[in-house]
Amino acid sequence: MSKKEEFFNYISEGYKTKGDFITLGAAMLGEETVTDAFVKIPLKTINRHGLIAGATGTGKTKTLQVFAENLSEKGIPVLLMDVKGDLSGLAQPSPGHPKIDERHTKIGLPFEAKPFPVEILTISEQDGTRLRATVSEFGPVLLSRILDLSETQSGIVAILFKYCDDKKLPLLDLKDFKKVLQYATNEGKAELEEEYGRVSTSSTGAILRKVVEIEQQGGDLFFGERSFEIDDLVRLDDNGRGVISVLRLTDVQDKPKLFSTFMLQLLAEIYNTLPEQGDSGQPELVLFIDEAHLIFKEASKALMNQIESIVKLIRSKGVGVYFVTQNPKDIPADVLSQLGLKIQHALRAFTANDRKAIKLTAENYPDSEYYDTAEVLTQLGIGEALVSSLSEKGIPTPLARTMLRAPMSRMDILTSSELSTLIGNSKIAKKYNEEIDRESAYEILNKKIEQANKVEAEEKKREEKEKASRKRTSSSRRSTRMNPILKVVTSATFIRGVLGVLKKVIR
Repeated sequence: MSKKEEFFNYISEGYKTKGDFITLGAAMLGEETVTDAFVKIPLKTINRHGLIAGATGTGKTKTLQVFAENLSEKGIPVLLMDVKGDLSGLAQPSPGHPKIDERHTKIGLPFEAKPFPVEILTISEQDGTRLRATVSEFGPVLLSRILDLSETQSGIVAILFKYCDDKKLPLLDLKDFKKVLQYATNEGKAELEEEYGRVSTSSTGAILRKVVEIEQQGGDLFFGERSFEIDDLVRLDDNGRGVISVLRLTDVQDKPKLFSTFMLQLLAEIYNTLPEQGDSGQPELVLFIDEAHLIFKEASKALMNQIESIVKLIRSKGVGVYFVTQNPKDIPADVLSQLGLKIQHALRAFTANDRKAIKLTAENYPDSEYYDTAEVLTQLGIGEALVSSLSEKGIPTPLARTMLRAPMSRMDILTSSELSTLIGNSKIAKKYNEEIDRESAYEILNKKIEQANKVEAEEKKREEKEKASRKRTSSSRRSTRMNPILKVVTSATFIRGVLGVLKKVIR
């Protein structure tokens, strides 16, 4: 048996699966692609999360595109975080190219160009179906962690949420929460302290500053109604294909706090909404987070712990989370250890630090008698990657240098007119793009303050009127006491004297 035949059997046996699967491409022996030596990922293990990593320009985004297409064809909905703005082309078929045909001939797979069902989403001012969530849905614990509050400040946030629950004050957007903070600091301070204990003015001021920071990064657009329903992320089209929701994030790269806030809330909402799935044959939803380092950038320790907990727990709901980034070290070790599938594109060794990073990266992959992993990492071509996944039994598969298949959809963005048409044809855009600003804590507290001010003004006016009346009476009495002529005229002696004279005259 030749080495090539031996390698073919090695890969075929290592990636053998009884259940349904998706095919990423074919394994390579050295520089040669071994036709039909398919690298297959069982649908059963896709909820075990994964990583797509590699230097800029090595094909990470196209790998993500291929993965999303194949999941959609299997009836699995997908959510893509499109930070660079180059994934909207999924809605249009590939124009094809001789190099694509050549690649697929080597792999041993036919190539078919086709579009996929795409929903364009946004959390900013960009066009698309708007994603929102209310402050109440975050809850005091999650909101405190996002704001990176101290234990004392977190306690005050819990008190404010309890107060709003007790007084039926809906917390929908950031202006509601800011109003409650201001009320607790000023007009309502005595009321809150009487019922819930002391509220420090310095603490409420610090919390308010943190809220303003989120607001300045665009949080005022994200917090509010109508809240996005998770059921609209797990839709199928009329042909039974999973809808690919593309969340446009090109304008939040410099707003890591907003991105972290959104991602954490979304993961928490998905976890709380979807039922336990158990040992299912395929996932309910798969999330791809491009430029994943933005989630962890400037994240507090509490926020990191929350993300790690959600990632560990959410797979039981049939949800797979895939991080796309340049280097595995961008992902915290505790999260990286949870990732069952790793697709590693080329890394570049320009400096001594780069070479150290490559050696560390190589240690994340199983040993192989066919590869020197650290060496191969610097030799991978565009559209090639080292792949390590889990079998249906949860056992790591052989490490495979893989020639990845080409996307069936367009490897470019939509034109402005194509994007407008796609958004205009959305079945849910009208539902979520309607602006709703119903009466909530902001309006209710403003009315309460206005009413209190009105009562106070009327009371002050009444007191001033009474004071003026008392002043006039007092002044009149003082005048009477101090006038000597009046005193004589009104004295008893004077009156008797006058009456005596009158009697004599009458006689």
